[in-house]
Amino acid sequence: MNTVFFRRIRQVLLIVTAILYTTHAVAEPQHGLSMYGDPALPPDFVSLPYARPDAPRGGSITLGNTGGFDSLNPFVRKGTVPWQLRFFTHESLMGRSWDEPFTLYGLLAESVEVPDDRSWVAFTLRENARFSDGSPVTIDDVIFSYELLGSQGHPRYLGLAGQIAAIDQTGPRSLRITFNTDNRELALLAGMRPILSRAQWEGRDFANAPIADIPLGTGPYVVSDYEAGRFVQLTRNPDYWGAELPLRAGTHNFDRIRLDFYGDASVMFEGFKAGDISAVREFNAEKWARQYDFPAVQRGDVVRSEIPHLKPSGMTGFVMNTRRPPFDDWRVREALIQAFNFEYINDTLTGGAQPRITSYFSNSVLAMAPGPASGAVADLLAPFADSLLPGTLEGYELPVTDGSLRNRRGIRRAMALLEEAGWTPQDGIMRNASGDALAFTLLIAQNSSENRAIADIYQSALDRLGVEMTIEATDDAQFTERTSAFDFEMTTYRRALSLSPGNEQRFYWGSDSASQEGSRNLMGVTSPAADAMIDAMLQARTAEEFTSAVRALDRILTAGRYVIPFWQYTTGRIAHIKEMKFPDELPLYGDGPNYMPEVWWYEASDQ
Repeated sequence: MNTVFFRRIRQVLLIVTAILYTTHAVAEPQHGLSMYGDPALPPDFVSLPYARPDAPRGGSITLGNTGGFDSLNPFVRKGTVPWQLRFFTHESLMGRSWDEPFTLYGLLAESVEVPDDRSWVAFTLRENARFSDGSPVTIDDVIFSYELLGSQGHPRYLGLAGQIAAIDQTGPRSLRITFNTDNRELALLAGMRPILSRAQWEGRDFANAPIADIPLGTGPYVVSDYEAGRFVQLTRNPDYWGAELPLRAGTHNFDRIRLDFYGDASVMFEGFKAGDISAVREFNAEKWARQYDFPAVQRGDVVRSEIPHLKPSGMTGFVMNTRRPPFDDWRVREALIQAFNFEYINDTLTGGAQPRITSYFSNSVLAMAPGPASGAVADLLAPFADSLLPGTLEGYELPVTDGSLRNRRGIRRAMALLEEAGWTPQDGIMRNASGDALAFTLLIAQNSSENRAIADIYQSALDRLGVEMTIEATDDAQFTERTSAFDFEMTTYRRALSLSPGNEQRFYWGSDSASQEGSRNLMGVTSPAADAMIDAMLQARTAEEFTSAVRALDRILTAGRYVIPFWQYTTGRIAHIKEMKFPDELPLYGDGPNYMPEVWWYEASDQ
């Protein structure tokens, strides 16, 4: 465990508090922009605090993905894309620091300006910003990118497009974006949109382009080779325009990153043990403790590193599609939660080492408080009291079993709830008044052995309850297609959340997204109360108002009983070859999609 992280916790919490609990009017061009208060890093900062500015460059690594891919365009809905691409091949006007809840610093843009009310944002491009083919990034490219992504891009980009009133060029390298909504986060979201080349895509079908038409980017890496479904080779651009930027100091140090694709996680793990992969992330504490003692670890050729963090748990579990019966009845959903024997499953699969997710923002300052709602949270929820599900105002807690296989108490509670909802046992099968059996299908990806193991244990419990759950495993492409189209009854779910939730919450569980195919609202939440809490978050002028709105939203989602929660990941676990190194200083967010390999480097062994 990295001890520097724990020595920094007090400092980090003081910084977070300072950011969250101050407001400052920005009325002139700045080097960075924060949701509340000023950026933590000064205009003359030399590097991100968790990067090593003098890290050596060079070396090649291989990372593994499960499944396959049939697209290299990460900005459209169509196709399955290697998830790493948008982190390494493309850039936006501003870039994030993962040591602050929500602060951006200039990347393609050298400065940003917002008024006190944040009704608009202005950016000035860096004069030397270039695409990987050497062509300059222009204001035309920026405006074109906002329009293209807002009309033909992935649904995650559509929300911002609908809140832009105008985009105007104000100078040779500057533009202003005016918003039509009172939403403080829009200025930051505008700074995070990927920038594409107008010359490449104007007049072409962006949304349905073939795999060979790889979007031109400005990022440190380019796709230098690939074989559909098998591998992608990323090569560091020797002429990368931003190599000397403070935001990039000590980052993107590997010359080459190869992404190899495996049929499932088990095969990929064997590939790692055989030395075919340079690093893997392990999410199962029991496997981490018992299966990472193979010869390469014993010799010291493979190192096990743990990366703690202070971010919310997010939500991982089995999600129920409320667009379809019987999941449109909260009592059925609660019954299925009661029947889920978490303590037994957790002990069986992880050795009980990982705590359960208790709410969407658990493990953070944004989590709902136990017991009845009070203060500003209660005030926000009060107008919706008549429509809120039981437990929202009074307090909701997940059931705790005795850890035995039978879970008799949970099954009894589930039985009572189902009978209240109109389901009764008939010859050992739960049926409604029409005689229909309570039966549904759980859709999982065939390469997820952990989800399959959880499902098998859960299936046995439901059999005892008289509920028939069929497990359907499908390949990655079909899984993505079906979940994007909400073509499932119950499926696996993972939604990571941050310390700076904002507009993306509408995409996750806003009412409009419930019918928008491709959105992340898999459960089909259509709650005026949830919509109002998201609005309150986005319109908050102080951190206190913001925190209260998030805690109120957390109550609505948790008491909504949309997901059967699993365990949370409070520590990142990365096993890697000894030549891969990372700085002692760890970011507030710990490990994330691009932490490894973004700030890591290759250091050849002396032996």
